[in-house]
Amino acid sequence: MNMTTKAKIDELGPWFHNLHLPDGNHTAPEHFLGDFPKFKWQQIEPHIPKDLTGKRALDIGCNAGFYSFELAGRGADVTAIDLDDHYLNQARWAQSLMPSQGKVTFKKQAVYELADDDQQYDIVWFMGVLYHLRYPLLALDIIRRRCRGTMVFQTMTMPGDKVVEVKDNYPLDKREVMLQDGWPQMAFIEKRFADDPTNWWAANHAGVLALLRAAGFTNIKRIAHEIYVCEADGESDSNNPDYDALRKNQANSTL
Repeated sequence: MNMTTKAKIDELGPWFHNLHLPDGNHTAPEHFLGDFPKFKWQQIEPHIPKDLTGKRALDIGCNAGFYSFELAGRGADVTAIDLDDHYLNQARWAQSLMPSQGKVTFKKQAVYELADDDQQYDIVWFMGVLYHLRYPLLALDIIRRRCRGTMVFQTMTMPGDKVVEVKDNYPLDKREVMLQDGWPQMAFIEKRFADDPTNWWAANHAGVLALLRAAGFTNIKRIAHEIYVCEADGESDSNNPDYDALRKNQANSTL
């Protein structure tokens, strides 16, 4: 006997992405954040070309695939990765209902494993993942090597919008400069934040800018709360001289 869409939604729950399915059903209509992540997409989509035909997109930490389906709907060929089988099962089922179903490939893969990938992507979607990573700058270094165009980036941040101009160098005994408001910072979360043991880091706005620049991204623009758009700077190598050694030690790390 065929299962109704509503029954399948219930079977595959709980959902974190409220997908709007073609038949009118929603996967998480009572989401505690509202219509998530549609309201975030509405903030971002004016900054994304309406026609992505012929473009390759990478959705890192794809969850149930909301953003993947939106990018595919604009014509992109999307590779979507996540480590959670629960979300990937949701995404693959939803894909069978979507008009753009042939445009998305879902894979179980960690962000660090992209280091061994030789693909290049015109648009990289990296939202809601960085602060869950034990090695955030390594992940950005790897992603920069995969990106040949635009990255859409979101991460949990510390309060504060001030950015101070940082000199090229400081003497060792001038560490007090790092205490000034607007210095690039990341707070380390040793225990839990929002009852989530995988929340490890929260950068301030200046810290986000510095992290993206250090990984080789440029033309960085904050387009909404905690959401940034930036471009690959044209250099293929990371600024980190220990890049290859570091990535060999992350095999057991989680996305």
